[in-house]
Amino acid sequence: MAARKTTKKPNVSAEELKTYYREMLLIRRFEEKAGQLYGMGLIGGFCHLYIGQEAVVVGLEAAAQDGDKRVTSYRDHGHMLACGMDPGGVMAELTGREGGLSKGKGGSMHMFSKEKHFYGGHGIVGAQVPLGAGLAFADKYKETGGVTFTYFGDGAANQGQVYETFNMAALWDLPVVFVIENNQYAMGTAQARSTSSPDIYVRGEAFGIPGEIVNGMDVLAVKAAGEKAVAHCRAGKGPYILEVKTYRYRGHSMSDPAKYRTREEVQKVREQSDPIEHVRELLLTGKHATEDDLKAIDKEIKEIVNQAAEFSKESPEPAVEELWTDIYA
Repeated sequence: MAARKTTKKPNVSAEELKTYYREMLLIRRFEEKAGQLYGMGLIGGFCHLYIGQEAVVVGLEAAAQDGDKRVTSYRDHGHMLACGMDPGGVMAELTGREGGLSKGKGGSMHMFSKEKHFYGGHGIVGAQVPLGAGLAFADKYKETGGVTFTYFGDGAANQGQVYETFNMAALWDLPVVFVIENNQYAMGTAQARSTSSPDIYVRGEAFGIPGEIVNGMDVLAVKAAGEKAVAHCRAGKGPYILEVKTYRYRGHSMSDPAKYRTREEVQKVREQSDPIEHVRELLLTGKHATEDDLKAIDKEIKEIVNQAAEFSKESPEPAVEELWTDIYA
C-alpha cells in the first residue's frame, strides 16, 4: 500500500479513531470471509459485498444516537455490523441457517433488527427510500426526536420513487437523512453514462432540500457531514441529502466480473484512498497506536469473523415447520 501524507490532525480522540478502525476492519474481514464462503458454495443466491465503502456507514453511525433508524439496499452487511448486529447471526443468515437473524429464511436482503432499529436490506432498487421516509414520519408523529438514515446508490437515484419521496419528505419536514452511496458504477454502468448531472445531491434543490458532497473514503469527513445533517433534521428543518463519494473494490455482486473498469483503476484507489489505511496512518503517525497494537486488533477481528463463519456452518438448516412462522395472515 502506497504511503499517504497526512498533516491535518483529526478532531477526535485516539479511542474514537481506534473504534472506527476496528469497525471498518470488521466489515472488511467479514465481507472477505463471506466472499470465500460464497466461492465454496455455502452462500447461495446473491451476495453483494461492501469492500471499499466501509467509511460511509461507520462514519454515519458515529453521528447517530440511540433510537435513530436505518434502512438500506441489498449491499447491507456493513450496515448491520456497524449498528451492532451480531456477526454470527448475519453470517448464518447468509448461509441460510437456523441461527441466522431471520432464521435462515431471508438471506442478505431480508434481515431486520428491531433492537438495533435496522429495517433492511431491500432487493428492489430504490424501494427502501419511501420506507425510510415512512420511518421518519413515525418519529415526527410520535415526537421521539429520532432521525432515519435512508441509504441508496447512484443507480437508484434515477428511480422516480426517490423524487416522489423527496417531495413528501420536504412537504412534511421529515427528519430523514438521504444518503446517496455513490460508488460511481451502480450495477455496472459508470455514472457519467447513466446520470445527466455530475452531482446527484443537487436534485434535492428542486424540493428545497439542502445537501452536500462528502468524501466517502474518509471516515472523519463522513462523521462530520453526518453530524451536520443530523443536527439539521433534529432541529425540525426537514430532510438533508448527503452524496457520499465512495468506491467498491469488488463487482456489483459476486457474479459480476466488473469488466467495465480496469484493474489499474481499482488498484489506484486502493493505494491512494483506502479508508482503513487512512485511519491506520492517522493512528501511527499521531502515535495513538503502535504496529503491535494494530496487529492485535487485526487478530481480534479475524477471530470474531472466523467464529461467525464456524457458527454459520455448524448451525442447522431451518426445520420445515419454520416456513409457517413469522408470517402475517
